[in-house]
Parts: sequence; C-alpha cells; structure tokens
Amino acid sequence: MFHAIITLVYIIPNIYVFVRICQLFINKGYRLYYSLIYLLLAIIFPVSNLLSEGDTGLGARLLESLANYILPFYLYLFLFILALDILLLFNRLFKIISSEKFKTTRFKFSGLVSVLALSALVVIAGIINFNTIRISDYKIDIPARSSPIKHLKIAFVADFHLKNGTSKNFVERFARKIELINPDLMIFGGDIVEGDREDANLEQFEHILAGIKARYGVYAVLGNHEHYAGQDRGSFFDKSGMTVLSDTIVKPDNLFNLAGRNDSHIMTRKPLGELLKSVTDTLPVILIDHRPTEIGQVSRTSVDIQLSGHTHNGQLFPINLITRKVYVLSWGYKKIGNTHFFVTSGIRLWGPPVRTTGKSEIMVINILFSDK
Repeated sequence: MFHAIITLVYIIPNIYVFVRICQLFINKGYRLYYSLIYLLLAIIFPVSNLLSEGDTGLGARLLESLANYILPFYLYLFLFILALDILLLFNRLFKIISSEKFKTTRFKFSGLVSVLALSALVVIAGIINFNTIRISDYKIDIPARSSPIKHLKIAFVADFHLKNGTSKNFVERFARKIELINPDLMIFGGDIVEGDREDANLEQFEHILAGIKARYGVYAVLGNHEHYAGQDRGSFFDKSGMTVLSDTIVKPDNLFNLAGRNDSHIMTRKPLGELLKSVTDTLPVILIDHRPTEIGQVSRTSVDIQLSGHTHNGQLFPINLITRKVYVLSWGYKKIGNTHFFVTSGIRLWGPPVRTTGKSEIMVINILFSDK
C-alpha cells in the first residue's frame, strides 16, 4: 500500500511534466523520440518498486539504486517546470517579453537545458550534503537536583538505516568522528538497522559500532524500521555494544535517569506516566523517544531532556514544510516549559540517498548541571 501511494504521487506530477515539456520545448518532429525517452526513464521507479517486493538480485538492486536518484530528479524537474509556468503566466498578464520569443528554437533549447541542468545540480548538491557528516553543537543548563554530576556530553544520532547498500566508509567516518567527540554518553535514537542477517556488510557494521565507547555507556531505542525488518528480535544491538532501552529506565552510576521508550506504533508501549513512575525524582531525567509525537505531554512532566529522530526534517524540499506542520519540532532544538527537546534530522536516510533539507548530523549536547 505504501509503495502504491508513493507511485501514484510520482505518476501524477510526471504527467504534468511530460505534457508541459512537450508543449514548451519539443518541436513536432522530435516528439516521438522525446516520448520514448521520457517513458523509459519515468518507468524505472515504479518497476523498481515492483521488483523490490521479491527480486533481490544484482539487476534489481542496480535498478533500485538508479530509481533512488531519478525520484528526486523528477521532483525538482516538476518544481522548476511549475515555477516556469508561473513566470509565463505572470508574463502573459504583464506582457514583459513578447510571446513570440518563447516559440523560438533558441528559447526551447536553452529552456530545456536549463530545467534539466538545474534539477540535476540540485540532486548532486543533495548527494554531497547527504554524504557529509556534520556536528551540531548545543549547550544547555538543567538542575542537578541531588546528583553530584556537573557536566555531561551526549553524542546523539538516529536514523542510520543500515543495510546491505550502506557505505562501509561512511560508517567508519562516523565512528572516527565519535571517537574525536569523546562523549560521556552515546545514544542511538532508533531506525539504526533495517537489514537482515544475510546482509554482507552487517557483521562489519557491528564490529565498527562495537568500537564506540563512552564513560556512561552506549544506549539505543528501537524505531519503526527495526520492527519492519525484524531486527527488534535480532542480535545486531548486542553485537554492536548497545544497550537497548525498551520502556525501561537505567541510572548510570546513579547520576541521572535515562529512560527509553518503545516506538509509538507498538500497541503495548507503556503510557508516559507509567514509564516515569520508576524515575528517581531527585535525579535529572533524560528521555529517548524515536518519534517526537508527544512533546506537549512530555513538557508537563519531570523530564529534563528528550531526544528524538524519525522526521529526517522532510529530507527533500519542500517536504520539510509538511513535517513542520505535522510536528511541534521537526528538527533542531526547542525548550518547552522546563523540558529541552532535540530532534535530529538523522545521520543517514531511508530511501533516496539525497538530502536537500537538513543535514547528516551528529548532535553533541553539552549539559551543565546547576544547583538550582
């Protein structure tokens, strides 16, 4: 059903793009060639979706990889054609440029090259942005209460979506950056792995991630994709040196409460109030929840910090404008009441390896504990 909806959303704008490019830029003698080329490229994505349901061979994987770049390319081609149509409508109303100039071969050639090149450049920039790991630094103050702790450095990531096609080099670069950050506490906020035990690189990823150490430990919660892939029952997290918090609370060195929630799609997930019953009120409270869906409720509790992911900040413009409407906080930092909320755009992504909004980030949160 999900793939069917995405395919439908893909096809409808493509019909518009196909018709408008033909009308604006293609002379009659070339329209058959144009139609064949456009159709050949456009069907790659839906065919890839069909094959992904069963075929895991090399051909299917190559087609899926190509489709992952074609999808954002057509998104931006659609937006540039739409922008051009708006400009043409504006010109028709105010007659700034003669309409005859838009019928010349020079305009048709330069116009077509421009929209294709701009769309390709946006995708290339998105690929570079996706593959560049950036560090987002934050500093906050929270009450220490009875805890003797004075400072805590947290490294927080989510949405790794590790699978067979994930670059080993990227995971190694990530691990080196964590080593340089030298966090006191390492937290993985869900959707870390979605491969299976037959994925060739999974064992290597486990070995790389197992090398990450932190003074107070390495913890994780599960996201929705771990459940889709059955990794909620797998051994990946144990072999990667992560302690999974599933509606549970730990107290590292009895300095602070660290609570991790099950993903919200799990029907047996504990209500927030029930989970927090076992919190030691005299210690600071850090909560990990894969999805930032209960921010208002959390802000009315004793939670000092909540860490979330899942949103990817929309991943591709203008989808981020939608996530801003869906979530109180779709990316970044916001203090509501006495609670500090952090939502990462993810260290990697699910789907197209292209990011035109947000960044592939490691959040580094430096916490100073006051005597208030």
